[in-house]
Amino acid sequence: MLLYDTTLRDGAQRENLSFAVEDKSRIAAKLAEFGIHYIELGFPHSNPKDTELFRRIRKLDLKPARLVAFGSTRYKANRMEEDPIIRALIEGRVDAICIFGKSWDFHVEKVLETTLEENLKMIYESVCYLKENSPEVIYDAEHFFNAYKSDQEYALKTILAAQEGGADYIVLCDTNGGTLPSEVSRITREVVDLLKVPVGIHAHNDIECAVANTLVAVENGATMVQGTINGYGERCGNANLCSIIPNLVLKKGILCLPKENLRRLTDLSHFVSEVANIVPDSHQPYVGQSAFAHKGGMHVSAVQKDSRAFEHINPLEVGNHQKIVVSELSGKGTIVSKAREFGLDLSKDPLLAAKILQEIQNLEHIGYHFEAADGSFELLVRELTGTARHYFTLESFRVIMEKREDGDVVTEATIKIHGGGQR
Repeated sequence: MLLYDTTLRDGAQRENLSFAVEDKSRIAAKLAEFGIHYIELGFPHSNPKDTELFRRIRKLDLKPARLVAFGSTRYKANRMEEDPIIRALIEGRVDAICIFGKSWDFHVEKVLETTLEENLKMIYESVCYLKENSPEVIYDAEHFFNAYKSDQEYALKTILAAQEGGADYIVLCDTNGGTLPSEVSRITREVVDLLKVPVGIHAHNDIECAVANTLVAVENGATMVQGTINGYGERCGNANLCSIIPNLVLKKGILCLPKENLRRLTDLSHFVSEVANIVPDSHQPYVGQSAFAHKGGMHVSAVQKDSRAFEHINPLEVGNHQKIVVSELSGKGTIVSKAREFGLDLSKDPLLAAKILQEIQNLEHIGYHFEAADGSFELLVRELTGTARHYFTLESFRVIMEKREDGDVVTEATIKIHGGGQR
């Protein structure tokens, strides 16, 4: 099973996301370290940023990851040798080239504004020419599932043209992201049975089925999965590799990368979020901060006895950790567990634990919130258990902010405290 990451190209099409050249280089290095097999860089020479990326990336040692240049079939009116996209792909001088072509008769006639026969020539000639000039060519059959449902015969002709041209992989794309898993399952099996070359899957998430569609495609013979870290991508995003990879390894037993590498998955997810300047989704499966969080008192009590009661895997397998959340829904077991985190053992004093829980419930009733305030919870517990240390006493504080005529803003703060016998 081969993992193909397109975060730097398809992922970057997410609204309000923009990677600098240095960002892309750092992410590519992190993906290679994690064990991703194919790292798609983008369109060579499509803009100064990607031109610089292709120049810089060749100086990095990212083996055994294969770097991929992405583009399209030749333009309808161009000869192969003169087509600027084809020429740029070859000049990218990377390990593999991935091109997309039109599968859907609707797109051929309405978007490309050419004939169905000419489109087949464009696919065949582009793949054939690139295969002569690159060690590996991957063909992405754009809108394939829509195409198959619209005109099955023509859709199959397009991928057969790619196969005849010498494509090493043919990837079925749910580009509009609106295909159901049952349809992906059936169509993928029919294509796998037809083709002589291996098949991949590229799913978008417009109906929240991208991960499911990827998994059912694998079940029906797909051996390459394309996706992005954290599911970044245009509209509703792409298939999320942070869910797909552990599902393949832990749920299906498909070792697409060494199992020990999986322990770096949460770190990879958060690294890409940080570089992208996007707040991580705390509720994202496997890698989110809340993926293994327990709030209800009965749940906490159960996982303290055996974490398998409410956790489908050991969080450490994906580099995450269990989290116990304090709230008005907590039970005494939650209080005992959280107190143990900062060195207090309340297990032998259930009345004290009940007293702390009651105080938490009273405070939350009037508007306090302890779920994301472990420090405040610790201070409260130490006050109620008599273990608090008072380092200072506040007398008063005052803050003055002044904006001056020249536009300067000056802020002055005065605080008066008593500590260590001094004022």
